[in-house]
Amino acid sequence: MNKSILISGYGSIGRRHAQILSTLVKKKNITILTNQKLSNFRTIKTVKALNEVNPNYIVLCNPTSDHINKIKFIEKNCKNKFILVEKPLFAKPSKIKIKKNKYFVGYNLRFNPIINFLKKKISSKKVWTVNIFCGSYLPHWRNNINYKNSSSAKKKLGGGVLLDLSHELDYVQWLFGKIKIEYSKSKKLSNLKIETDDFLNLIGSTKRVAFIQITLDYFTRESRRQILINGKNISLQADLIKKQVVYYDGKKKKIYNFKNSNKNSEYKKQHLAILTKKYTNKLCTFNEGKQLVYLIDQIKSKSNNS
Repeated sequence: MNKSILISGYGSIGRRHAQILSTLVKKKNITILTNQKLSNFRTIKTVKALNEVNPNYIVLCNPTSDHINKIKFIEKNCKNKFILVEKPLFAKPSKIKIKKNKYFVGYNLRFNPIINFLKKKISSKKVWTVNIFCGSYLPHWRNNINYKNSSSAKKKLGGGVLLDLSHELDYVQWLFGKIKIEYSKSKKLSNLKIETDDFLNLIGSTKRVAFIQITLDYFTRESRRQILINGKNISLQADLIKKQVVYYDGKKKKIYNFKNSNKNSEYKKQHLAILTKKYTNKLCTFNEGKQLVYLIDQIKSKSNNS
């Protein structure tokens, strides 16, 4: 594939994207926007040098708080580019209008085989309740940086469970429709040395589902990422870490294993969907990403008032 690619930011997610994209295009076609000195990739140090690269595809991996400035620069100086913005789109709602380029938001779980399995199995089913739990231990997230200095720990960089773990909000809306908030509590509960909220409990509904509960945290020592769906004659218990779904259809029970699935494969499929313009129905659009930022803002507002 003969595409010129720019990756902005070379933290843990930027390195992952660089590794994966290196399997799709030649390394000489990849440029990294970073102050780091790299021997394996061409680098530029300022976004103003972007036009020297003239990339077909741009991947924004900077802290969430910096997304808005990068997008404004791209809109002013580029046209007809494809851009993947790592989730979430923004740290707070923005009224920015996009006219010159095509943007997508990096909610790669839409390419996860378990999420797609659930989407298929529930497509014609009556669903009553959905319970989501996603918990992990923030100090174990990144090997290259102390968690206290990470973007997750800093409010000014757009950290906190609501933003970091917004995958759960996105796939719930992708599967069941827009969430109507009935109760939320987002706050810091643990003794982690961070400025940001490390816990969320959200209760809501959609036009399709009467009861949805989502719980997120930064302090569960043994990572868990689970989905429980109950409805008329069905029950699905999905575990994204064990890569397994237990499916009850009436009195029949069946266990589905997805052992061959992995995160890099999801990212690769996401990149290919943009680069080849195939399977784009799974991509999170700019407007969907923008709506999710407004939902996060509403959750914060209701949490502060509850």
